[in-house]
Amino acid sequence: MTHSASGTSPPSVHADPSGETRRWAALVLICLAQFMLILDVTVVNVALPDMAADLNLGRETLTWVVTSYTLCFGGLMVLGGRLADVLGARRTLLIGLALFTVASLACGLADGAMMLLGGRVMQGLGAALLSPSALSIVTTTFTGRERNKALGVWAALGGSGAAVGVLVGGALTDGPGWQWIFYLNVPVGLVVLVALPTVVAARASQPSRLDLPGALLITAGTGALVYGLVEAGDSGWGSLSTLLPLTGAVGIYVMFAAVERASRAPLMDLGMLVRRPVLAGAFLMLVATASLISYFFLGSLYLQHVRHFSPLRTGLVFLPVALATGVGAHVGSRLVGAVGSRTVAVVGLAVAAAGCVPLVRLSDTGSVHTSLLPGFVAASLGVGAVFVTATTTALGMVEHWEAGLVSGVVNTFHEVGGSIGVAVVSTVAASGVQQGSAGGFSDAFRLCAVAAAVGAAVAAVLVPRGKPRMTGGPHVH
Repeated sequence: MTHSASGTSPPSVHADPSGETRRWAALVLICLAQFMLILDVTVVNVALPDMAADLNLGRETLTWVVTSYTLCFGGLMVLGGRLADVLGARRTLLIGLALFTVASLACGLADGAMMLLGGRVMQGLGAALLSPSALSIVTTTFTGRERNKALGVWAALGGSGAAVGVLVGGALTDGPGWQWIFYLNVPVGLVVLVALPTVVAARASQPSRLDLPGALLITAGTGALVYGLVEAGDSGWGSLSTLLPLTGAVGIYVMFAAVERASRAPLMDLGMLVRRPVLAGAFLMLVATASLISYFFLGSLYLQHVRHFSPLRTGLVFLPVALATGVGAHVGSRLVGAVGSRTVAVVGLAVAAAGCVPLVRLSDTGSVHTSLLPGFVAASLGVGAVFVTATTTALGMVEHWEAGLVSGVVNTFHEVGGSIGVAVVSTVAASGVQQGSAGGFSDAFRLCAVAAAVGAAVAAVLVPRGKPRMTGGPHVH
């Protein structure tokens, strides 16, 4: 991304009213599809006890119901982004959406562990194809200030989707049953599948060979990394089940770098990973997602294990959090073009750190609405602004032919960030979960505050100065 001192942005060149209508209609449909993917990261959490009772699932199986989706989603993301560039973003998105919709139906119809886990793996594969393709379309459809607004909407839905997932999961589990957390995706998926081709034109794909060895290595490496992080939260950081996959991930990434340097048609230009805008955007996405998912994970456990809230009541507590995340992203999308990426990132993370301070003093009694909720809302407001800054920073200056790959890289850090957040805070909060007390949760929120403050300090150096200038030129669709 280039940053200008004046902050001027080239004017939008879309003068056709019907074209403008199609662009924003496309954004609505794409964000609706993305919303389902983010929703499915957390919607399952509050439904796990009912799933276990109906399908006779053990603790390890329940863990895999959650992590198999995240593992495939994060592990295949870069490959999905590259396929979007090679095959075309619209085609890849529709394939991913169709797979995700069918997989959701299979999960709802599951009568045992194998069918449920198979459906979750298919959901993750569909999500890995859909998500980077969707972000690629958003990036190449909008320019200038419109792109900031569009990415603000994208970030708001991405950030709030996790919170809404807790609410929807609680309402459906207490209502028609856990199966409906999956059935809900089917009509939404079908509507988007039918409507999207009418508002998003197919663009010529980039002629290129697919680097199969590189694709396999980056998928295996990221999968091993996510698996190791998940195991860290369950088995501890010193266990073999944690250390072996994490060590393996490092080795596989080294092999991937060697293969890419030797390949005539590499999966990615490794220099992309050291471009300052991409590196800064990936870092911000990592910190923002780790923070937000940690809030939801800790909050859900605290409310249900310490305060004995029902799934629905727990979900309702998170409704203001979802709204705050959306508001933060909206405000952030406006401020990025006015005061610059660095300022928004630093202030957003500082607000997130300040919001965690009251959560350090959680107790086993007292009103949740005066102790837990204000801190959650403030922290989520700051994180929402960081989400939009991450995407704007990384994708502000991207050629059409690499938009899918950069989107895949950024979204990979989204999934890895969530896994890191849960792995770390679950270890710190373990005593509180086991004893049903607030002590461990206070320590975990203290860690969240420190992490956000450190993130703000790093952002002050890493994120480029000035206001983003979208210099990709006019994009005609």
